[in-house]
Formats: sequence, structure tokens, C-alpha cells
Amino acid sequence: MRQVFVYRHVASTDMFLDGPEAKARDAVRVLYANETVRSVDVARTPDINESEPAAGFRVIGLEGLVSMKLVAYRDKDRVHIRDLASVGLIDETWPARFIPELGARLQAILDNPDG
Repeated sequence: MRQVFVYRHVASTDMFLDGPEAKARDAVRVLYANETVRSVDVARTPDINESEPAAGFRVIGLEGLVSMKLVAYRDKDRVHIRDLASVGLIDETWPARFIPELGARLQAILDNPDG
């Protein structure tokens, strides 16, 4: 039996679920370049020129990904940022790359690597 993705629009986000019984928390979310996801977001998603070529498609660059994680700032996003820092992909020089509010969020994470 072939499984098909099911489109849903939930909480201002387009997403594809892995079948009609799937949960939104497990969905593939679609975020559009240079737009805000929620009206309260402090920054837009990265522009398309912040992507990098991969095997037949493009992916967001590391700085853009970190920016998106800092905008969302959920527990799991902070854990992902801590993981990136723990393997040396981001360091104490990174907060200056972002607008002040996002830089402060990143600095707070870097100052408290154990959560």
C-alpha cells in the first residue's frame, strides 16, 4: 500500500503529514523564504540566497538555520543550538552575526550550555 503525504495548514504553517492519521508534531513543515512564520516573530526566515546547493535541491545554510532556531526559541530549538555548539559548529563569535534580540538569545544559550 502506497503512503501519500497529506497537506494541512495549521497555526499559520503549511505542512505535509505522513498519511491522514499522522500528528502535526511529526509533519514536514514548509517555511517560505524571507517571510515571518508567526506575527510575533522578531525576524523573517532566511532569504533564498542564504541556501546552499545539495544533491538536486537546495538547503538552508548553517547561519540561516541557527537564525530560524533562535526565532522559534522552543526548548527543542535551544537543544539543537546547544548540540551545534557542542560539536564546534557555532561559538562565542556567533551572537554578533544576528540582530540584537537573536544575538542575546544565542548568548544566553552559549552562557548556559547545560540548559
